[in-house]
Amino acid sequence: MTEAEWQVVRAVLPVPAWREEWGGRPEGYCHRVMLDAVRYVVDNGIKWANLPSDVPPPYRRVHAFARRWQVTGLLAELHDRLRDKVRATEDRSPDPTAAIVDSQSVRAATNIPRQTSGWDGGKKVGGRKRHLVVDCLGLVLAVAVTAASAQDRDAAVPLLERLRRQYFSIRLVWADGGYAGRLVDWAAEKLRLTLRIVRRNDDTAGFVVLPRRWVVEITLCATRRSVCIPGSAGRNSEGGSWAG
Repeated sequence: MTEAEWQVVRAVLPVPAWREEWGGRPEGYCHRVMLDAVRYVVDNGIKWANLPSDVPPPYRRVHAFARRWQVTGLLAELHDRLRDKVRATEDRSPDPTAAIVDSQSVRAATNIPRQTSGWDGGKKVGGRKRHLVVDCLGLVLAVAVTAASAQDRDAAVPLLERLRRQYFSIRLVWADGGYAGRLVDWAAEKLRLTLRIVRRNDDTAGFVVLPRRWVVEITLCATRRSVCIPGSAGRNSEGGSWAG
C-alpha cells in the first residue's frame, strides 16, 4: 500500500495486547508488511503457498496472522473502523439508518463440498450464493454465504437478525422481489425493520437502473473481481472472508 494509504489504515488498526502491556510476545513483522501480503493474496487470487518466496514474511507466518485476526475478530473490527471513517468523510453518521440487501450466485471451485453448494435454477449457476447487506454508500454491513439453491427470503432471516444485533439504528432495508412475501411481515414483527421491495416494471425492456438497488449491485460487481471472497470460485484454504 502507498504511504498515504498506510497512514489511514495505521490510525484505525487494533492495538496488539503486548503494546498495551497485557502480555504476549511482540510480533516478528510489522502490520504493514503483513497486510500487504494478505492484500497480495486477495488481489491475485492465489494460494497462501504461492506468495513470493523471495520477499518476507514467509507465507506460513502471513497465513497464521490472517487466520488469527479473523478468529479473534480483528479483521472485522479493522473493516468496520475503515467503513466508519469513510462514512465520516461523506458527512454520514457512523450508525446507518437504512440498508440494501441482495444476493449473487457464483460458480464454486471443484474442491467445494457438495453439502455447501447447490444449483440456482433462476440464474442457471451451480455453486454458492453470497448475500450482502450494504449501507447507502455501498459499504458492507453484513455477509452470509449459502448454497446457490437457497432461497433469498430464507437466507435473509439469519442475515437480517445479525444486522439488527449489530446495527440497531437501521430501520429501513430495500430489497428486490426475491425477498417479498412472508419475510416482509416477519421483519416488521420480529425485528421492527421495514423491508421495502423495489420491483422492476414488467413493461420495461432492457437495462434499467432501479432506485436504491443499484447501490448493492455496484458492490457485488466490485467484489466479484476478487476470488478470495465468500462463495467465490477461487481457493481459500481456511474458507475465510476478506470482504467483510
